[in-house]
Amino acid sequence: MLRNFARNRSAIIGLIIVSVFVFVALAAPLLAPYDVYQMDMPNRLKPPTGAHWFGTDDFGRDLLTRILFGARISLVVSLGTVSLAVLIGVSLGLASGYLGGATDIWLMRVVDVFLSFPAILLALALVAVLGTGLANLILALALVSWTTYARVVRASTLAIKEEEYITAARVVGVPTWRVLVRHILPNAAGPIIVIAALGMGNAVVAEAALSFLGLGVQPPEPSWGTTLTFGLAFLREDPYLSTFPGLAIMLVVLGFNLLGDGLGDLLHAGKTSQI
Repeated sequence: MLRNFARNRSAIIGLIIVSVFVFVALAAPLLAPYDVYQMDMPNRLKPPTGAHWFGTDDFGRDLLTRILFGARISLVVSLGTVSLAVLIGVSLGLASGYLGGATDIWLMRVVDVFLSFPAILLALALVAVLGTGLANLILALALVSWTTYARVVRASTLAIKEEEYITAARVVGVPTWRVLVRHILPNAAGPIIVIAALGMGNAVVAEAALSFLGLGVQPPEPSWGTTLTFGLAFLREDPYLSTFPGLAIMLVVLGFNLLGDGLGDLLHAGKTSQI
């Protein structure tokens, strides 16, 4: 499997991009040349120079520093969103697929209700109700993204629970929770990992979109979406204000998508070889 992954150039490129993103997010205080909140009004809206590689914003803050620290917010939001969505979606998907009957019907109707709304509009409504802030943003994004995990895990559970080793575990009296955690969940982990990798990129975009609209991370926190919002007013005169954070978002999302596609190809190849 590792050899197959190493042959997938797109997956390797995606892994490199994601690794760089994580490194930059963790090492931002060491890499940043200036204080993230430091204002320098005499040097506001300066184009890229040797002193400020990405230029300065409308408050004279170093744009490179803001983007480096913005990576930390994107990493926290994406990890928090995916972790919470996996916890909710996998739990409900396992219960729905394994228990069946009325439990399955009602849980899938709840999934249908959530899927009937556009994800970004539902996230906007949830943030408006919960309020702005990092924790509320993560909660809102998780509540609009758990349905995918629930559907996929339910489908995998329906197939796996008919296997002979699951029947044998039931016969010998293995508790239900142990069957789910020790036997079904590990065999359904492949699709979950692939969806989670893709979901990380989606969470980065969603965080930037909500921050761009003023409902995500609030100033003066260095969110990529907030930086894009400030740059919009100076788009004609100083396009670099929006170009650099936009490129950061594009590269990170590209990295997660390439990595997710590579993991999907690896999973498919593994199943084909077993057949």
